[in-house]
Amino acid sequence: MSGDWDLAIVGGGAAGLAAGIFAAEASRGQAHIVILEGSRRCGTKILASGGGRCNVTHEKVTPDDFNGSRNIVRNVLAAFGVEKTVEWFRSMGVELKREETGKLFPVTDSARTVLNALLERCRALDVHVQTNCRITGIRHGYELISPGESARARRVILATGGRSLPKSGSDGSGWDLARQLGHTVTKTYPALTPLVLAEGFLHAALSGISLDVELSTFAEGKLIDRRTGAMLFTHFGISGPAVMDASRHWVIASEEGRSPEMRCNLLPGMDFALAEKWLIASCGKRPKAGLATLLSQRLPERLAEHLLLHAGIEPRLPAGQLSREARRKLMHVLTALPLPVTGSRGWNYAEVTAGGVPLAEIDYRTMQSRKSPGLYLVGEILDCDGRIGGFNFQWAWATGYVGGRAAGEGL
Repeated sequence: MSGDWDLAIVGGGAAGLAAGIFAAEASRGQAHIVILEGSRRCGTKILASGGGRCNVTHEKVTPDDFNGSRNIVRNVLAAFGVEKTVEWFRSMGVELKREETGKLFPVTDSARTVLNALLERCRALDVHVQTNCRITGIRHGYELISPGESARARRVILATGGRSLPKSGSDGSGWDLARQLGHTVTKTYPALTPLVLAEGFLHAALSGISLDVELSTFAEGKLIDRRTGAMLFTHFGISGPAVMDASRHWVIASEEGRSPEMRCNLLPGMDFALAEKWLIASCGKRPKAGLATLLSQRLPERLAEHLLLHAGIEPRLPAGQLSREARRKLMHVLTALPLPVTGSRGWNYAEVTAGGVPLAEIDYRTMQSRKSPGLYLVGEILDCDGRIGGFNFQWAWATGYVGGRAAGEGL
C-alpha cells in the first residue's frame, strides 16, 4: 500500500467501485487513484445479491423508498437516477431487463457480469485495486494506516459499507475511521433481515409456502409500520419481501425496549368485516363443503388447514355447521394473526444496515464531509437504507457518482 495517491477509496463494494470509475473519468485520467479493499476480493455483496443474479436497481426509485433525510436522498437520486444507471451499465456492456416486480437484473442473470464490468472499467481507467488491504486508521492529511504500512492521499472516499452480511467483509470498521475524522455515527441495526418466530408456532409445518399478506407492526400499542407484499414461511420463522422491509421497524423497536408486536392479515385488501361477509356468502353457497376447501379458494390448502386448526376448528367441518363464535374467531386468525416474533436473524443475514453517519454531516451536492475537507462518504456507511428490490444498489451507484465525480475533479 506504500506510496502517495491523489485519491484513495476505502472499500471495493458497489459504491466504492462506482466512485473509483466516476472519479477517474472526472480527472480525465490524470489522477493516481486506488481502491483499497480489506477482503480478498471486491464486490462480494454484488455476487451474493439477488440470489446470485444481482438486482442492479428498480424501474422506479423515489425518496419514499428510503429511510433517511428525504430532501438529501431526493437530491442525490436526482443527480443519478434509474435512467442514468441503465445507460451507464449499457455503456459497460451490461444490458438490464425488467421483471414483473419492477426489479432490473442483467440479461445474463449473473451477478458476475455486473462485477466483471465494474472491474474491467476500473482497469481501463487505470484505477488500481488492492485487495487484502485493511485500513485500520486515517489521520487528517490524509495518512492511511494498515498493519505494518501506511500511505498518503490528497483525498479519501470512505465506501466501507455497514455491518450487514459480515462474511462479505462488512464489519462496521468504516465507522471507526469516520469517527477518527470527526464524524458521529447513529445507533445501527440489521435491516432487511428474516424474522424468527417462537418454537411451536405454525411456521415449521408451513415451511416453503409463500403468499401476499399485509403486515402491521406495533410498538407500545401504536402502529409504526404497515405494508403489503409477499411473505414466506420458513423452518425458523418468516422471510420474503414484506417481512424483510418490515424487519427494521421491529428490530429498532425491540432494541429500544418498546415491546413490538406484529400481526398478519392473510387476506390483504379485506378487513374483518369484509372477510366475514365473504365467508358467510361462501358458506351459504356451499354449505356441505369442508371449511378447508372453501378457504383454499384464497389460501394454499395446507395453510388453510393449519389456520383452521390454530383457530380450534376441524378443517373438514361442513361450512354450514360453522358457528358464529367459531366464524368470528377464524376471522381474527385470518385478518389479524399475531406473529410471535422472538428476534431477527441478525447481521449475518441482514442485507443492509439501518443507521450510520448522519446525512446532515455530508454535503449532498458532493458527498464531501462537513467535518473534514477532502473526505467523502458514499454508500451504506451513511445513515440511509432502502427497501428491498434494488433500491440500496441505486443508492450505492448514485452516491458513488456524486462523490466520485466531486473527488476526482481538480486532481
